[in-house]
Amino acid sequence: MSAYRAGRGRIRRREPGRRAGRRTDGRGIVHAPSTRATAWLLVALAAASGCIDVICLTKLNGYFASVVTGNLVHFGHALATADTRSLEGAVVAVGGYAVGVAGATVPLRHTPPGWNRRTAVVTSVEAVLLLGFTVGWLACSARPGYGFGLVLLAMAAVSSGIQSVITVAAGVRGASTTYLTGSLTELVRRRVVDPHRFADVGGVGRLAGLVVGAVLGTVVLRTAPTWASVPAAVLVITVIALAVGLTQRARTAANRSRPS
Repeated sequence: MSAYRAGRGRIRRREPGRRAGRRTDGRGIVHAPSTRATAWLLVALAAASGCIDVICLTKLNGYFASVVTGNLVHFGHALATADTRSLEGAVVAVGGYAVGVAGATVPLRHTPPGWNRRTAVVTSVEAVLLLGFTVGWLACSARPGYGFGLVLLAMAAVSSGIQSVITVAAGVRGASTTYLTGSLTELVRRRVVDPHRFADVGGVGRLAGLVVGAVLGTVVLRTAPTWASVPAAVLVITVIALAVGLTQRARTAANRSRPS
């Protein structure tokens, strides 16, 4: 029996083969990793974010690659104190993040939620930026000057903006891998509203991933500083490889189950 739903004063027919919780095309064929698998991929992206933010916070004049709130506070402080250098850093951090968001939104704005080919391509751009950051970090022996530090900050901020859009496009409701204040707020709020409700494992995982990434970045920064950004790049590349592999496996399984 065909399923119908009302919307904006008219009846819309649900796409054939569409089932809740599964990512399908119009023929009902699954072409993306499951929501659970995607949630774990987002944990890895949160870890990458924690790793790169540690470098930016401790070595690039206290700015974040992804935490726009903190960077806006820097911006306000720089305005009040007429600190030109601090103002430039804040503009680069916030502006770079905005550029990353805009740049990633354009190719993904018409794609359905979930990991797909376009998502993989956009994530690859983030990986390239992180690899570029790593090369630059190695080239300056983890001691960038003021000007080159702004270049590295811009690369990190743009990559974080891209990652934020990727996370939203992944289709996991309310998920974030860069700014996690909302994730913590929702996690605590749900727990207070309904103490017997099972915890949001994905939200806890992303929060833990961010912390683990920050710890990893700090350890590498102290023991082998020139390689500090390598874990972030490796994590993002691993996410791409796993997402592509899971998508291919889901497509293969769906094709096998189709009636001949």
